[in-house]
Amino acid sequence: MPTAEQIADTVHRYIGLLAKGSADDIAALYADDATVEDPVGGEVHIGRQAIRGFYSAVENAEKDCELVTLRVAGNEAAFQFRLTVKSGDGGMVIEPIDVMAFDEDGKVAAMKAYWSAENVSSL
Repeated sequence: MPTAEQIADTVHRYIGLLAKGSADDIAALYADDATVEDPVGGEVHIGRQAIRGFYSAVENAEKDCELVTLRVAGNEAAFQFRLTVKSGDGGMVIEPIDVMAFDEDGKVAAMKAYWSAENVSSL
C-alpha cells in the first residue's frame, strides 16, 4: 500500500497538473480501471481512456490551481482546492472537495468531486 507521503505527493502532482499539465499526464495518475465522478451525481468515467477524455475538455484552458487543505487517512485522501479558469475577459473559480482512493500501486483507483453550482463564482 502507498504511504501517506506518497498519497500526498500524488495529490500535489494532481493539483499541479490540473493547472499546467496535459490530460495524458493527469490520466497517468489513475489505475487502468479507475473511476472519476465529477461532480458526484454526474456521469461516472470508467477507465483511463475515459478519464483522459474527461480532463481533455479543459486541457487547453488558461487555468491556475491551489490546494487549500489535504487530509490523508489509510489509502484515501480528501482535499479542497481552488481552480481558476480564465476565458476572455472573464472566467470562473470552482472550489471542490475531492476524495481519492488509491490502489496498492499508489495509483488513483477512484475519485469523487463534491461540488455544485453554489461552489462556482464568476471572475
